[in-house]
Amino acid sequence: MVMGIKLIGFRGLAMFSCMPTTLSSGVALTHLAGGNSALALAMTVISNMLGILIIPFSISKSIADGVGVSVPTEQLFRSLVLTLLVPLIVGKVLREFFKGLGDFADQNRKLFLKLSALFLSLVPWIQVSRSRSLLLRVKPAIFLVAIGMGALLHIILLAFNALAIKSLSAVSGGDKSIFSKRENASALVLVASQKTLPVMVAVVEQLGGAFGESGLLVLPCVAAHLNQIIMDSFLVNFWLPKDLSSSNAKIN
Repeated sequence: MVMGIKLIGFRGLAMFSCMPTTLSSGVALTHLAGGNSALALAMTVISNMLGILIIPFSISKSIADGVGVSVPTEQLFRSLVLTLLVPLIVGKVLREFFKGLGDFADQNRKLFLKLSALFLSLVPWIQVSRSRSLLLRVKPAIFLVAIGMGALLHIILLAFNALAIKSLSAVSGGDKSIFSKRENASALVLVASQKTLPVMVAVVEQLGGAFGESGLLVLPCVAAHLNQIIMDSFLVNFWLPKDLSSSNAKIN
């Protein structure tokens, strides 16, 4: 039983690693770090749009084939279109054709960001609550292992993206490269290293328990999602004193 729970948790993290970037926290942290917010937003939109095409096939080839499970690729693709693409198109159309609505959204940006964060947090909570009876049987040690695995996954992504940016800077002009600019580098590292939880929950919902109990699949991903936000918040706070010091030096 314990081994089965661990395997399901590892499968959940494997699926989490196939997800696109976070929908809002990556952009928000980039803005706090003084990074290129426009680049962060563009990366978020592009990665989530590409995720519609990539997620069904990456899960099917990378995970399902290894455990002998058949993934309803076409059904999953339609679900991601309805979850990601349709809301984006509807929101863009409403903003372009109803200028007053766009102005209202801009004036109440902070309120809508808080509401968005609230609704996004309810999605995994509902999914996990469905498996409450089974989750109560999970030992604390297993949950701690899930937290550690989620933190390790994020550290690996941070290290890989930082190394990739260094390599791209070296082959594209060194200090004059667009990748060597701090605001671009911070946006790339923060956004590319984060994985979105709501899309993960939507995928698990469509799989119908093919990889295991949905709550057990989502639980380690909730821990990984919180880990990446906490770790990146510390990373942003680590960057800020250096930025302030360099700004003061330039003024003096």
